[in-house]
Amino acid sequence: MAQVFLERMLAARGVAGRVRVLSGGVGNWARDGMIPSLDARIVLREAGIHLAEDAMTSTALAYHRDVVADADLILTMTGEQKAIVGAFDEARGKPILTLRELAGESGDIADPATQGEDVFRVCRDEIARCLERSLDRLLALLGQGRGGTCRGGP
Repeated sequence: MAQVFLERMLAARGVAGRVRVLSGGVGNWARDGMIPSLDARIVLREAGIHLAEDAMTSTALAYHRDVVADADLILTMTGEQKAIVGAFDEARGKPILTLRELAGESGDIADPATQGEDVFRVCRDEIARCLERSLDRLLALLGQGRGGTCRGGP
C-alpha cells in the first residue's frame, strides 16, 4: 500500500519519473512473486487506487540484496524490519527509517495481513497520513526529487 500511495503522491508533485519506489519484504514469510492481497486491493480501491492483481509482485530482500544496495533511502514499517535490513552489508551507510520516523513520530505500522478489511483500512489511512506528513522531508533526503530510489518494507 505504501508503494502505490507514494507513487501517486510523487506523480502529483511532478517527480514520479525522477524517484523510483520499490517494495520488498524481510519477514520469514517474504516470497518473490507474491501478489497484493485482496484486502489491500479492496481498501486501496476505496481510496481511488485501482490496483490490478498482477500490477506488482513482492521481492524478498534477503535474496535480492542488490535491491538494498541500489537504494538511496530505505523505509520500513516497523523497527524490527529496520533492524533486519540494517544488518545487511548492502545497507551500510544508507539512511534507514521507519515511515513514522520519517514523519517525525515514533512507533510501528503493523502488518495487517490476515486481519481483515477493517485492519487494512486503519493501516492504509496511517500509511497515507505518514506519507503526506513526510513527503517534503523524503524529497529533501533524496535531493529535492532530482533522482534516487526509495526502497520500502511491507
